[in-house]
Amino acid sequence: MRWGGGRRSGNIEDRRGMSGGAVGGLGAGGVVLALIGYFVFGIDPSTTLNAVNAVSPGQQQEAGEVGQPKDEGGKFVDVVSTSVDDVWTQVFQSKGERYQPPAGVVLYDQATGTGCGTGQAAMGPFYCPSDQKVYLDLSFWNELETKFGAQGEAARAYVIAHEIGHHVQHLTGQTERAERMGARGADSGSVRLELQADCFAGVWAARASQVSGGAVSLDPRDIEDGLRAASAVGDDTLQEQTQGRVAPDSFTHGTSAQRMRWFKAGVSAADPAACDTFKAAQL
Repeated sequence: MRWGGGRRSGNIEDRRGMSGGAVGGLGAGGVVLALIGYFVFGIDPSTTLNAVNAVSPGQQQEAGEVGQPKDEGGKFVDVVSTSVDDVWTQVFQSKGERYQPPAGVVLYDQATGTGCGTGQAAMGPFYCPSDQKVYLDLSFWNELETKFGAQGEAARAYVIAHEIGHHVQHLTGQTERAERMGARGADSGSVRLELQADCFAGVWAARASQVSGGAVSLDPRDIEDGLRAASAVGDDTLQEQTQGRVAPDSFTHGTSAQRMRWFKAGVSAADPAACDTFKAAQL
């Protein structure tokens, strides 16, 4: 994946090395975090809710350093997240609308306070709609490779694009649409929301080179890495690995085949109009 010459917006809040904390209690944001925030590890939403409930109210997370990180990992997140925002800026402009980027991409270690409660590395990367920030512990990259077998920078970029896809859903009302449909099951609002975010990640992958003038680009092999990442985090794959059985009634993100199919749909169409999973008769 090419990214070294990509634009950096510096929309990064670096909390690495700081002690974790929490913001407020559970609230609606905590519920949303439990439903869509854990993204990769397949943790039951009730586990997330319990963790958030255990936080003492009134704690505040000290703000981290905002700007352009100097380390390689931080630079990568800065470039990719900027590229994703640039793509969505173009998409919104084509419709005569204005795209508002996330309030920041927060890099942290182990745990940190968020507008949705306590964010923990075990949840995987997540988006909190209450404060409109993406949260990422960079140790997750090791988990992505060793635990899920999804290697390469393109797999990491897919994760970032997916989470910013949740921000786009928040801006366009798709998150509320999913909540009205219910949170669990093979045909639930949560599954449709996650698959749409996968498709949005594919749209970014298809448009990145054109928007960045080639400074950020993915070749066919990179797309395969993204597909492998999508496959690795399907509900059926995760449940088989952790429980030894597959329970579709508890799906929240979709099967490996579905996640690959919708990511590929976004790549092929390069158009978010092809990503309306809520109207799809078959996921």
